[in-house]
Amino acid sequence: MASIRTYKWGVLLGLAALPGLAFANQEVIKLTQDSKINKGNVKNLRVAWTMSTGVLRGHEGGPLVIGDMLYIHSPFPNKVFAVSLADQQIRWKYEPKQDPTVIPVMCCDTVNRGLAYADGKIFLQQADTNLVALDAKTGKEIWKVKNGDPKKGETNTNAPHVFKDKVITGISGGEFGVRGFVAAYDIKTGKQVWKAFSTGPDAEMLMDPDKTMTWTDGKMAPVGRDSSLKTWQGDQWKIGGGTTWGWYSYDPKLNLMYYGSGNPSTWNPVQRPGDNKWSMTIWARDVDTGQAKWVYQMTPHDEWDFDGVNEMILADGINVKGKPHNVLVHFDRNGFGYTMDRVTGQLLVAEKYDPKVNWATHVDMKSGRPQVVAKYSTQAQGPDVDTKNICPAALGSKDQQPASYNPANKMFYVPTNHVCMNYEPFKVEYTAGQPYVGATLSMFPAPGSHGGMGNFIMWDAGTGKIVKSKAEKFSVWSGALTTAGGIACYGTLEGYVKCVDANDISKELYKFKTPSGIIGNLNTWQYKGKQYIGVLSGIGGWAGIGLAAGLEKDTDGLGAVGGYKDLKNFTELGGVLTVFALP
Repeated sequence: MASIRTYKWGVLLGLAALPGLAFANQEVIKLTQDSKINKGNVKNLRVAWTMSTGVLRGHEGGPLVIGDMLYIHSPFPNKVFAVSLADQQIRWKYEPKQDPTVIPVMCCDTVNRGLAYADGKIFLQQADTNLVALDAKTGKEIWKVKNGDPKKGETNTNAPHVFKDKVITGISGGEFGVRGFVAAYDIKTGKQVWKAFSTGPDAEMLMDPDKTMTWTDGKMAPVGRDSSLKTWQGDQWKIGGGTTWGWYSYDPKLNLMYYGSGNPSTWNPVQRPGDNKWSMTIWARDVDTGQAKWVYQMTPHDEWDFDGVNEMILADGINVKGKPHNVLVHFDRNGFGYTMDRVTGQLLVAEKYDPKVNWATHVDMKSGRPQVVAKYSTQAQGPDVDTKNICPAALGSKDQQPASYNPANKMFYVPTNHVCMNYEPFKVEYTAGQPYVGATLSMFPAPGSHGGMGNFIMWDAGTGKIVKSKAEKFSVWSGALTTAGGIACYGTLEGYVKCVDANDISKELYKFKTPSGIIGNLNTWQYKGKQYIGVLSGIGGWAGIGLAAGLEKDTDGLGAVGGYKDLKNFTELGGVLTVFALP
């Protein structure tokens, strides 16, 4: 039997990228090396136990296992449960009292993406922006710090990440004119160590105009003075978006963290001329100081709400044009898969990972800029014009659902959306705490294709090519899981957990229907010599807005309902952790 060293979503030099496992040591690594579930026996998986969170909204993220305890979270009001793996009994529960007025300024849905662990503490990033440290044994609150102001539209949906002696968090609210940032807090005291904005003056972005590098004219070059300010009209950068509600990765050898900033505000591009730097950007920052080492803007002057917050997967020895690189791989919502040298920031590969992507023909590898097709440019068409058949839709060819990497065959496994849209921008005025969107959308399955709204794909990051693709009726909105047992697993919006052959994803090896649609991440762990796979089901996010609110029109819910209306025939709202194991 194959060894079980597990390759989870967001793999980063072993286990260091996973929230709560940033301090992964030899003991932790050893615990993941016994023989367990593989493609020969995965068909025998059975439900070991289940648990309800009691919250009927979208459940993203996944369980966090530390020793003999499992920690699980919920959407708003962001409950935390500590569950004994020995008997599945709840040892403690933390249920924060949050002001319900936070809910209307959350976009989109009331999701939370998970917990982190270090130094005997469980870290929770609440929707109301409070970052909380809980005693892992008792659930007692150790410290709490305010990270933002919901009255300005600032909320939090991201999982906190622990790197070294700091807990890193971001901010949500791009649809409310929030100015994005990441912040680092001391894990022992909660004291803020540094804070770095996505837009504005160099000093506030922790950017050195002479030392922070970017890809320009086929090479890396300094960003130069006022690189952000020069790309905004007047003070628009103050309400410019670039929020940071996704995932963060860390390379301990380089002491660099990597993450993406989201769309610029507003969705009406005519109101914010310029490249709108540094929204839609991949960032590499020094963890100790927050200083930006390099940046790369994927979608200058974003006209389609293509957030750039998706995970950054760090992989070693990826061969690009005959040369091995230690890389960062990012599947952006704009439909392009990027492979970059994570040390230097050099752009190596930028190719479409959904063949229906049409808003740009390609990325010019010398300038690094996408070559926009005028027909699908909402800027070119102008306000109050419904630009039709743009692919992908605003939810992207992939949203925040993490891809995974398999070192055994150097392939990436990507859950994707196969969705297009019509997009009509209109003028909107900024008011603090009020929606600052400025566009009406409708979404639908990609025309002239397999008729479904999703694919699960294998991707070669060295060549930028789809190796294999498995069609799905709805978007694949769960995080992917691959293991050394030769399997790749994911969840579907109808509520199925599916496991396929990692070398041939067309071979479905296992399928099980959970109580609700899955937008959470599949995780695996070992307890007392036995391997388990767990996933949260509870449909939500873009796809669940219609179900939660009873919306019917394609343009409802910022256009999110679209082709997802049919989900009501396949799944219901829910919040259940399902744990699988071999008999």
